[in-house]
Amino acid sequence: MRTNMPSSVPMISRPAALLIGSLVLLFTCAATDAGAGVDALDYPGPAWSPYIVGAGIGVLSWLTFYFSDKPIGASSFYAQLAGFLGKRIAPRRTASLTYFKDKPPKVGWGFVFVVATIVGGAIAALTGGEFANEWLPPIWEARFGDSIALRAAIAFPGGMLMAFGARLAGGCTSGHGISGTLQLNVASWIAVICFFIGGVAVALPLYNL
Repeated sequence: MRTNMPSSVPMISRPAALLIGSLVLLFTCAATDAGAGVDALDYPGPAWSPYIVGAGIGVLSWLTFYFSDKPIGASSFYAQLAGFLGKRIAPRRTASLTYFKDKPPKVGWGFVFVVATIVGGAIAALTGGEFANEWLPPIWEARFGDSIALRAAIAFPGGMLMAFGARLAGGCTSGHGISGTLQLNVASWIAVICFFIGGVAVALPLYNL
């Protein structure tokens, strides 16, 4: 695969993408039949049914492979964004870095994909009636209070660690979790398992669960 994944892993062919997409649809239909008591179009929880959204992500990944030969991935966006900032603040230093010599900052496919994801999320929240203008999620306030500064002091280093981990692993939850696992890539499955283990190991003591 080309982005967010080890370069030694080959890109799948279009026939394989079609096969994978078909399997996704079959599994989706099978899951729908198995959950006969669940109405995917009238899910009582989030405004947009997670069943429909999950199936939609699978089809999106299938179509992305077929039409553009690109895997879904987000972590490269942050590297490109850092490159843009680096060119503004320290252009010589940024230009000397090996990563940006190979991948100079530019508004490419991955950059547009993440921007579109943010816009799509906003549309989903607005149309689903779940748009909330709040700095702190309820679970955080219940555990740590209403200090925005404390939230920022924890979230910012946490975000940096996530970005470092994504670059170290060659992909993030979307690159490995969606595009990699969909292709049955062993490294991606190992990465996703580690994502969950790490998330549980941090969340349990952090929120005293």
